[in-house]
Amino acid sequence: MKRGPTGRYLIDRRTEEPCKIFLPNPLPPAPPLQIDASLREDYDTALLSLGRLDSVTMLLPDTDIFLYMYVRKEAVLSSQIEGTQSSLSDLLLFELEEAPGVPLDDVVEVSNYVAALNHGLKRLNEGFPLSNRLIREIHGILLAKGRGSDKEPGQFRRSQNWIGGSRPGNALFVPPPPEHLDEAMAMLEKFLHDIPERTAALLKCALAHVQFETIHPFLDGNGRIGRLLVALLLAEEKVLHRPLLYLSLYFKQHRTRYYDLLQKVRLEGDWEEWLHFFFTGIREIAEGAVLTVQKLSEIADSDRRKIEGLGRVSSSALRVHRVLQRRPLGSIPFLGKETVLSPPTVTKAVLALRDAGIIEEITGKKRNRIFCYKEYLAVLNMGTEV
Repeated sequence: MKRGPTGRYLIDRRTEEPCKIFLPNPLPPAPPLQIDASLREDYDTALLSLGRLDSVTMLLPDTDIFLYMYVRKEAVLSSQIEGTQSSLSDLLLFELEEAPGVPLDDVVEVSNYVAALNHGLKRLNEGFPLSNRLIREIHGILLAKGRGSDKEPGQFRRSQNWIGGSRPGNALFVPPPPEHLDEAMAMLEKFLHDIPERTAALLKCALAHVQFETIHPFLDGNGRIGRLLVALLLAEEKVLHRPLLYLSLYFKQHRTRYYDLLQKVRLEGDWEEWLHFFFTGIREIAEGAVLTVQKLSEIADSDRRKIEGLGRVSSSALRVHRVLQRRPLGSIPFLGKETVLSPPTVTKAVLALRDAGIIEEITGKKRNRIFCYKEYLAVLNMGTEV
């Protein structure tokens, strides 16, 4: 449904070149959303896919093993949308503090994203509401180090920004000016808290993401925070028992259409087309996550049976194998620390796993060797290739 612009324009004449600045209307949309049979089917299918994902993950012996890597995969994908070149392997090596040759600025940016997401999830688990205060906290962590650390981390911007073009006068889109940010973000916060009316969880995620990206309240990091907002809303609304669904892969795969639809909502008010796109993404990513969890479980179970047949070394090898499911790259000192095994014991276990074809050494060195749970990591890497 084309409602016309979902806001109003101001003409900013404070610079030599006047520009049109967009002020979005508060949510929910007006006129109200038109939920026809097709859109209802997309919504119901998305919910069903989330239910299947929840059921599969609830059956896992240790969901945290998978969650640890899923958070990192999301960090890599979301940062890649913004132009970073870091891979999942780069991030894991960086976290080992054994990452020679990785693009340091990029991997710091990805590491910040992990910390920001974990902080947000922790605060929600403690009962803190998803609010502007929490959004600013998360932004402060996202931009704490590396690129963007000079762009007012944790603070709404105090200067004008724009999207596309070299200046506001030739930009594709100019978000609200600083003096309107507090009001715009306050209205978004009310919507997140179901004021003036209760909004179903997936609808809230879809609408709030567009509104946040339209307000663009920070000097840097708006795209990443906007994608984090979806994950945090799903967690706060208890749509999933564990936060194992992230849309950055879908947005990366359909980047042009994603940006086109954001702009189409602003200019034409076609929320319904955006919702079709968003719900399709929920379904595709949830179904993909189910397949990933199943594949990782099959690999781990198959290798566990091999390890159980290794004889006297099997007990220590199983402990190393468990660590590698959470961190598929590791050095012998790191694996020893994580398993609390002595250096000789962990070395024997690692070599047994290598000889069994379960892991491989990736540096080719005799010292400071790094071992990779290659088949397991390859499944996690799908979609993150740069």
